[in-house]
This record gives sequence, structure tokens and C-alpha cells, in this order.
Amino acid sequence: MSALHEIQNAERVTCTRLILVLTPEQIDNVRIVMVRTRNPLNVGASARAMSNFGFLNLSVVQPYDAAFREARSAVDAEPVLTAAVEFEDVAHAVADCSLVVGTTGGGSRHTLEPIQRLEAGAELIRHHLQSGGKVAMLFGSEKVGLSNDDLNHCHLLLRIPTRSEHLSMNLGQSVAICLYELVRDAEMVKAAPLGPRLATVEERERFLAVLLHALSLSNYFPLGAEHTTEQRLRRLLRHIPVTQRELQEWLGLIRQIVWKLESSHSKASHPRE
Repeated sequence: MSALHEIQNAERVTCTRLILVLTPEQIDNVRIVMVRTRNPLNVGASARAMSNFGFLNLSVVQPYDAAFREARSAVDAEPVLTAAVEFEDVAHAVADCSLVVGTTGGGSRHTLEPIQRLEAGAELIRHHLQSGGKVAMLFGSEKVGLSNDDLNHCHLLLRIPTRSEHLSMNLGQSVAICLYELVRDAEMVKAAPLGPRLATVEERERFLAVLLHALSLSNYFPLGAEHTTEQRLRRLLRHIPVTQRELQEWLGLIRQIVWKLESSHSKASHPRE
């Protein structure tokens, strides 16, 4: 066998190992969410990188329409782009996911969540996928990245370690590097035993709505601080590793409190004659 054939065979084995780091089901549980992207070349390059590594679930939030239409003709990216699902906001795009990951160049930007290096964050994502959860990875617009409102949906923030003089990377390159990091080093990743499913973003939001209603009935909110309190509670709830079953039990308790409070308010508004 020639040296060239040996190299080619080694590359084939390496590629096979990369793809097998995550099972097809785990790969299918990863959703790439592109938020307000504008350049068709970047959109097409991102979709092609997804196809390279077997990630086929793409969602787009408020895409620049012309760019999205033009990107559909990108070489080898048509199936991913054609199947892409369009959303009006990030909340709906990640509603059924139990882990939402944002990407950022970091720098001087202030974030409420600590920013993890890509290699550390990828390990957390893999373990979450191995437990059966769904993951959304958010990539922002080429000019400003993800907004603070977008980042408020994220449980985890990632950055690709670049030099401080040039922090940001091209969108398509960023997607490719992040996905490669997810599927490399198969021998270093041990499968975690399947446990109870963690609550999704949508389930947490439903619980938060009932909790906020209970707090409103109890006159908990300081005047003018409703929005700040809601954001603080949402952030606290994001970091509680609560399962779907546990959240349902808590939801039942809070609904009972709401019923009691509403009954008390009703009696106070309609006293007996």
C-alpha cells in the first residue's frame, strides 16, 4: 500500500470516529439558530459546515430576506437551507430545548452569565445530549452578534479563543469550529447514563408565568420593578437543573397558591351583606 493510500485510509477512519462521537439521535437534538443574519455567503457557509458534520436542523430568526433567499443556492447547502424553519423571535425558536447556548466574542461586553471557552462548553453540551436533552446553539448577526435580549435566553455562553486584538470571527467559520469541537475526541467522551429529562425553555416559561401571576396577586413587586424582577427570576430559573416531572409538581403547588390568592381577592371584593 502506498503512503498516499495509508493517509487516505487514516483520514477515513478519523472522519468515521468524528461522526460517531454523537449518535444520530444526539446530533438530531442539536439545533443551530441564526439570529438576524444578513450576508448570503455567511449563511451558505454556515449551512455547508452543518452538512459537513451531519447537523441538519437549522432555524433562522428574523433573517434578512434577500440574503436568506440567495443563500439557498449555496453549493451543497441546499437541503439544510430548504428545511430551515423561520421564527419571529428567539423565544419561539428555542422553546422545546432544555439547553440554550449563546456564542460571543466577549471582549468588554458585560454579560450576566460567565463566558466559557469553546472546548469546556462543548463538553457540557455533549453531556447534556447524552442525557437525552435538546440543545439550541445561537449565532448572532455579522455586525453586532447576539443582543442582550437574545443572551437572556441562554444557559451557557461560549467563545472561541482568539487573540485579544481581533476577537470576532466570520460567522461561517464560527459555526464550523463550534460543530467540529462537538464531534471530536470520541475516546475522551464517556456516555452518561440516561436520567430524567430536564424541563424545556417553554416549560420553564410556563412555570414562570404562573409564578409571576402569584407574585402579582401577593403585591410582591416593588413599584416599577416588574420587568427587572421578571428578568432576575428567569435567570435564576435557567440555572436550576429541574426535571420535567419536578417542574410539574412545582407548577401544581404554585397554581394552588394562585387559586387561594384569587379566592381571597374575590371575597375581599364581594363581602357578604
